[in-house]
Amino acid sequence: MLSTRSKQLFFQFSSQIKRLQSTLIIAEHNNEALLPITQNALTAAKKLGGEVTVLVAGTKCGPAVEAVSKSSGLARVLVAESDAFKGFTAESLTPLVLASQKQFNFTHIIAGASAFGKALLPRVAAKLDVSPVSDVIGIKSADTFIRTVYAGNAIQTLTATDPVKVLTIRGTSFEADKLEGGSASAEKLSGEYKTDLTTFISQELSKSDRPELTSAKAVVSGGRGMKSGDNFKLLYALADKLNAAVGASRAAVDAGFVPNDLQVGQTGKIVAPDLYIAVGISGAIQHLAGMKDSKTIVAINKDPEAPIFQVSDYGLVADLFKAVPELTEKL
Repeated sequence: MLSTRSKQLFFQFSSQIKRLQSTLIIAEHNNEALLPITQNALTAAKKLGGEVTVLVAGTKCGPAVEAVSKSSGLARVLVAESDAFKGFTAESLTPLVLASQKQFNFTHIIAGASAFGKALLPRVAAKLDVSPVSDVIGIKSADTFIRTVYAGNAIQTLTATDPVKVLTIRGTSFEADKLEGGSASAEKLSGEYKTDLTTFISQELSKSDRPELTSAKAVVSGGRGMKSGDNFKLLYALADKLNAAVGASRAAVDAGFVPNDLQVGQTGKIVAPDLYIAVGISGAIQHLAGMKDSKTIVAINKDPEAPIFQVSDYGLVADLFKAVPELTEKL
C-alpha cells in the first residue's frame, strides 16, 4: 500500500507529466471551411490532456482559421499560407509539420483517418523515425490507444513507446467539437515549402445537392444486387425523400455502377449515420467495417442468408426492385 505522502508525490508527478504533454492537430479544410473530421480530431486531442495546438495550412485559409480558433482550450493556432500548399499534397505539408514539431516539440501529432491524413501522417512518422498508430477509435491514456484490426473483427489495445505519438483517428468514433467558447490566437509561420517531388495541376470535384457521405445523418447504399448503374436512380429517389447521402459497396464500384467516391467500407469511406439502408448488399466483411457503427441499420436483400442481416436492426427479405419503389412511395 502506498503511504499518503507517496500518493501525493505520485499524483504530483502525474500532473506534471500531463502538463508537459502537447498535441498538434493537422486541420483538414478546403480553405473556405473546416472539414467535419477536424472537429472529431479536436475531441480526440483533448482526451490526451496537455496543450492543444492546431496547424492550418493552405492558400487563403482565413475562414478555416477563424472557425477552429473558436474551439475551447486551444493553446494556439498555427497558420501557414503559401501557393506551395495548393492541393494539400503530403509532399508539401510534411516539411511544414516537421518544422512545427522541431519548434514546439509536441508529444502527439494527430489527423483524421481520411485520405488526407492517411497520406500525410505516415510520411511524417517516417521522417521522425516513429511508428504511426492508425485508425484509432479510443484513447485510454496518453500512450495507450484502441484501434480495429482484421477489418474490424478484432479490437486492439496498444501502448506506443515512441517519444512522439503520430495518430490518425476515426472520425465516427469521437464526437464533433462544438467550436465554441474559445478565442485562440493565430500565429503565422514563415518558411519555404515548395517541393519538386510533386506538382499540383488541378482537381475536379463532383457536386451534389445531397449531404456529404461521411457527415450525413442518413445513408442509402447499393450493392451488386442493383445490377446496373441506371438502377441506382431508385436509391437516389429514396435518398431525396430522406435527405440522405448515397453510398455503394466495393462490388458496385468495381462493376462500374457508380464512381468510387461513393464507396463505403474498409477501403472506402467510414460512415456512422443515424440511419443506414443497405440495398442489394450481401454484407462482405470489408463493407461492414465501414458502416457497422451506424445507429440503425436496415437491410433489403432477397437472400435470407446474406451476412448483412447479422448486423442489421431491421431486415427485409424481398426483391429490391419492388421493395424500394414501394418504400419511396410511402415516405
